[in-house]
Amino acid sequence: MARAFDKKIGFIGGGNMAEAFIHGLLNAGLCLASDICVSDLKKERRAHLRNSFGVSAAGENAGCVNSSNMIIIAVKPQNMSDVLAELSTLETGGKLILSIAAGTTIATIETALRGEVAVIRIMPNTPALIGEGISLWARGRYVKDEDVEHVKFILSALGKEIEVKEELMNAATALSGSGPAYVFYFLEAMAMAGEQLGFLPAQALAIATQTVIGAIKLAETSRQAPEELRKRVTSPGGTTAAAIKVLEERKVKKAIVDAIKAACGRAEELSGE
Repeated sequence: MARAFDKKIGFIGGGNMAEAFIHGLLNAGLCLASDICVSDLKKERRAHLRNSFGVSAAGENAGCVNSSNMIIIAVKPQNMSDVLAELSTLETGGKLILSIAAGTTIATIETALRGEVAVIRIMPNTPALIGEGISLWARGRYVKDEDVEHVKFILSALGKEIEVKEELMNAATALSGSGPAYVFYFLEAMAMAGEQLGFLPAQALAIATQTVIGAIKLAETSRQAPEELRKRVTSPGGTTAAAIKVLEERKVKKAIVDAIKAACGRAEELSGE
């Protein structure tokens, strides 16, 4: 059951992920539109958020920060240094700072803001847009139990949440943050195969999409591991076995593992680790 809380929430950055947060908060009844303000440099984004959700939006960060007691930093990694420089000139004491910017550590934010500022770092993913995301998060040294409760409320509106140690945040970026793209890539391939086998494009995509949805729901509700579920579909000498044989011969599983490790390596490079 949704619970409201009395936080005034300020978003720095009004992109897609900020929009997912806003939609989730309002849809779950955790707060009112009047409790939310957004700052974004793009006039069209501000207008979109105002018109879509009724939140207040401005081109400057200061007003939004000063009127809020929870700040969600939702800017691109390359803009974080400028945002932190500005925040360092504003009063952030007593405010809860949530950052969904990839690559910027909690220590970096704490140092920039000075003082005992509560900082939580979050790695959400795009299915949060429909309330089906998974958000991994790590807490800073000044975070209190009350802060954690508020963050769990917010993230539950976006899907599921898991607390991890901060050293796993780059892995979180690779596995869950980038993860939807891997699924879409596989879905592309399934739909392409369907077309080549004679289905109309719309038919191929619908069949492939529902097959993936059904398989995921079965994996989610079953007590069996994915490997066991796969074996149940794979009869010796059958059609599925012929397909798996090709995937194994071409080392598709290893390629996927290597790809995710490459994403993690890139996340480490971007964060300077």
